[in-house]
This record gives sequence, C-alpha cells and structure tokens, in this order.
Amino acid sequence: MPEWRNLVAIAVAYLLGCFTTAYYLVRLRTGQDIRQLGSGTVGGRNAGRVLGRAGFALVAVGDALKGLLAILFARYLGVDSWGLVLVILAVLAGHIWPAQLRFKGGKGAATLIGALVGYNYLIAVLIAGLFLILFALFRSFTVAGLLALLLAPLALIVFGQPLVAVAATAAPVLLVLLAHRENIREKLQGRAASHPGPLTRRGE
Repeated sequence: MPEWRNLVAIAVAYLLGCFTTAYYLVRLRTGQDIRQLGSGTVGGRNAGRVLGRAGFALVAVGDALKGLLAILFARYLGVDSWGLVLVILAVLAGHIWPAQLRFKGGKGAATLIGALVGYNYLIAVLIAGLFLILFALFRSFTVAGLLALLLAPLALIVFGQPLVAVAATAAPVLLVLLAHRENIREKLQGRAASHPGPLTRRGE
C-alpha cells in the first residue's frame, strides 16, 4: 500500500482529534473558555459542569464521532490493520494534545471508544460490558472506566485475539491512562486517606 495513504490518514486523524468538542461547544454556548471554568479540563465531565447533562452528552458524542470518522476515513483509503493502530493513536494524540490549544486537551476515553467502534465494534462492546460490571462494583464512573480500559487488552489476550487487535487496544489505552494520571493519583490518595494504617487509627 502506498506510504502516502498512511501519512494522510494519520495527519487527518490528528486534525480530527484536535477538534476538542468541549472547548468549541462551551465557546459557542457561553462565549467563555472552558479552560477557565470548573476543573479547567477540556472534556465531557467539565463541559457537564458548565452546560449540564446535555453538554456532557453532546461532548461525549462529538468526541466519539471524531474517533469513528478517523477510522472510517483510513479504511476508505485502504489503510491496513497495523496502520489503523497508528490512526487510533493519532486521533487520540490530537484530542489529548491539540496544537491550537497549546497541546492541552481532553482525556481521550470517548474518542478511543469511537475509534474502536470503527476498528472492531466488538472490542467497544467488550469495554462497555466491563464498565457496567465494574461500575456496579465500585459505583465510580472514573474507576470503572479506567479499569475497563485497562482490562480490555488482557481480555482480548484471554480470548485468543490477534496481536494487532491487542495492540490496537493496549497502545491507545496507555495514552488514555497517561492523560488520566492526575485522576488516578487523586483516587489512590483518596483511598489511602480513607483507609489509614493501624498507627493512624490509634492516633499515634
């Protein structure tokens, strides 16, 4: 396959990723910069704080759609399976590090799900199923979502899926976990604070 098709697909994927839905939706609806509001993040949850549930839903759909479009465009060009892995990484990179916002974007979970729907919708179904199970256990949207993403590549290995499918899930998941590192740190610190050691409980 001509190399230019890979390069075009990757470049388009990055540019699609740079369209940070939360930033532009909040600009359109309020005229304000979402980076100066709420938690300061450019993602669905912060858009929900500013615009309510409808804002959260619109951002989630918009971010997922650009991931899906990146994969559909790459397939239209005839990009192979390993090239699609790079396309998924590119659209995520655009979302997490958008050039026009000084490389400070969102966390990428919705964009990854949209891209995986285009790559292999069964992987997205697997992640959704893991999320529902984990949410029932932990009652935390963030914890359930991150654990579902983390466990998905392991589940694909257990089910005997091809290496390329595992890579198409594992590599992007690492990017999303990297983008969520502050959330992960806060969750771990909060858990440690709520479960003090024996000395702390005795007040020593």
